[in-house]
Amino acid sequence: MFKLFFKIFKTKKNLVYLNNDEKSDIFLVGQEIKVKVKKLFKGSLAIRQIDAGSDNACEQELMALSNGFYDIERFGIHFVASPRHADMLLITGPVTRNMAKAVKDAYDATPNPKIVVAVGDDAISGGLFAGSYAISGGVDSVLPVNYCIPGDPPTPKEIIIGLLKIINEVDIKKSEL
Repeated sequence: MFKLFFKIFKTKKNLVYLNNDEKSDIFLVGQEIKVKVKKLFKGSLAIRQIDAGSDNACEQELMALSNGFYDIERFGIHFVASPRHADMLLITGPVTRNMAKAVKDAYDATPNPKIVVAVGDDAISGGLFAGSYAISGGVDSVLPVNYCIPGDPPTPKEIIIGLLKIINEVDIKKSEL
């Protein structure tokens, strides 16, 4: 087995490298996010992520946002431990019956104006768990959802682009007021 692993590692056939265009795309999107976050959220956008019963795929992609490549904190976005400190709720997974009350409590604890984002197909519609006796459904079956980031799971790049679209819409809504 070790020889097989070494052979695969040596040939590098299964590795995917991002080219400079993809790196610069993330940087450009991030710079645009940084400008909007400074304007709308006074410097930093605080996100509370809630796992409502997922299979952990979306959480892994969200965790990748904090690694050295994506480093979402450099753009003014950080994850917080309490919904009381959050500007946005990112909810992953279909809402299980056991988590429905906890999701509602987190929503109630979040200060106004509340931005609720369903991340991943499971959170949007229940995904392949829809119809199960243990599932209440997508996040919208428990509380109002403002935005959705589709994917099964969405990649970190798709999440960053989705956040930019959400921030742009929030900016448009604020300017209309």
